[in-house]
Amino acid sequence: QGQVAESGGGLVQPGGSLRLSCAARGIILDAVTMGWYRQAPGKGRELIATISGSGITNYADSAKGRFTVGRDILQNTVFLQMSSLKPEDTAVYYCNLPSYPVRWGQGTQVTVSS
Repeated sequence: QGQVAESGGGLVQPGGSLRLSCAARGIILDAVTMGWYRQAPGKGRELIATISGSGITNYADSAKGRFTVGRDILQNTVFLQMSSLKPEDTAVYYCNLPSYPVRWGQGTQVTVSS
């Protein structure tokens, strides 16, 4: 059973940047699609970015042009580089496999506020 663990969140001012990391244990990154999700207060969990086993990326409209998903196969880590952050990006961010979810990690809190 694979495991995921997110890190890298924090408090950032509007317009700032953050880089989130997802350590994936027991998951072969070049064989599966990984996704980044977020859950804002009082809202459901939203899939915002994916990277396929072959490295093809897709983004929700809310992430297009501002977020970039990538990975390091050797370190078995998936990244989410976020820029031009807005207060509405405030949420807990998670990673998981959209097609075959593993147990959810604790997520990493991102707060965008001045």
